[in-house]
Amino acid sequence: MKFIPYLDFDGQAREAFDFYAKAFNGKITMRMTYGESPMANDMPPETHSRVMHSQLETPSGILMGADSPPHTVVSKGCVNIDVDNAAEADRVFKALAEGGEVSMPIAETFWAHRFGMLTDRFGKAWMVNCLKTM
Repeated sequence: MKFIPYLDFDGQAREAFDFYAKAFNGKITMRMTYGESPMANDMPPETHSRVMHSQLETPSGILMGADSPPHTVVSKGCVNIDVDNAAEADRVFKALAEGGEVSMPIAETFWAHRFGMLTDRFGKAWMVNCLKTM
């Protein structure tokens, strides 16, 4: 299991991650806009250039982030938990959700065997991911 910081932006994710790549001597290994995603047809056209997901890899770790969809509150960020299998994702999600609030139930997505979002009972935001090989 890996804990990965996930940063939210309001339209500045591309610029921020380009800056972080230089600052941390890293490489952006994944970037997808809402318009490039399989859900593009379900998103308003003004969201298509916003970053749905970015991943920056450095010698010492990974940083992830995205632009929040319009008309949503940009959070202070969260921790993404990368797990090895769906059963572990389900277990971790259920444990963290106890006494908390689920904002996206854990389920299969186009990028993950399991993905879910929640705020735990202490008010901290989490994403649980069991990624598919891209």
